[in-house]
Amino acid sequence: MAERSDTRTRIVGAAARLLDDGGPDAVTTRSVSAAAGVQPPAIYRLFGDMGGLLDAVAADGFARYLAQKEAQPPTGDPVDDLRAGWDLHQEFARGHPAHYRLMYRPDRTEATSEAVDRADEILHGLIRRIAEAGRLVTGVEHAARMVHSAGRGVAFSQIEAPPGDRDPELSERMREAVLASITTDAPDRAAGEGTPPEEDGGADREPARRAIALRAILDDAPAPLTRGERALLEELLDRIAGGAGR
Repeated sequence: MAERSDTRTRIVGAAARLLDDGGPDAVTTRSVSAAAGVQPPAIYRLFGDMGGLLDAVAADGFARYLAQKEAQPPTGDPVDDLRAGWDLHQEFARGHPAHYRLMYRPDRTEATSEAVDRADEILHGLIRRIAEAGRLVTGVEHAARMVHSAGRGVAFSQIEAPPGDRDPELSERMREAVLASITTDAPDRAAGEGTPPEEDGGADREPARRAIALRAILDDAPAPLTRGERALLEELLDRIAGGAGR
């Protein structure tokens, strides 16, 4: 069993290196078996076919990506934590473009879909902490969709462009534009030094910030409410938040 696992690891590692160096066309039965030091039948015995091997490579790429995401230390500022998560996502895509395309292809397998779900959980967790800090100006679910869509859009646009045509400022500008649309300063700094809250819009946003923060806290620490009471509370909080919902 250990020998089988070692062989499988060597084959996946060899295929991943070939994918990074030459793209999907470089991952052939002959090239993988030669790079892994195995006979071609071993690939089919362990993975069924080359499609199965590529599925395993995609899952392995996601595992490495998620390990980096989960190892990121918190900065003490939830918005900066989300900013760092965005940057890591973009760096992984640029560093492993073929892997990235494989990971996010439409016809994902169950193993890869589970990894996508875990990545979404991490993103939702980052955004929920922003909400709990009173700094989110839209619903957690809506904010997550914005970050996810914008992040993948930037990544694909960059890796699909020739290296010389890539905009080095695109990722940072898009990141800050998205953050500006879903977050605000901490409540005690929202108006800025010497700026009356009503001039900054802070007073108008304060009820929405508090409603969104309470909505996020309810998800993690359910209050002792009946199902009907909770539904009513959520409806009222969503209304106060401006219909942002989740």
